[in-house]
Amino acid sequence: MSSKEMAKSLIDQIPDSKMVYVLSFLQGAAIPDEEPNAETLRAIEELDTGGGFTFNGPTSRLFSEILSEEE
Repeated sequence: MSSKEMAKSLIDQIPDSKMVYVLSFLQGAAIPDEEPNAETLRAIEELDTGGGFTFNGPTSRLFSEILSEEE
């Protein structure tokens, strides 16, 4: 029995009250893995090597700082 066939048979055994959890999981699992684009990979590498910019705090303060730099 393949894994897919086993999963289908197990679904029949799950009570309706718990099916919402199974559906949420399956919807997440059905989304294909996405590879980051080149710009994102460069940004990750920059942070991994000690560069870049990190921020700790509320997002409202981050956006205030970003907008004030543009002026």
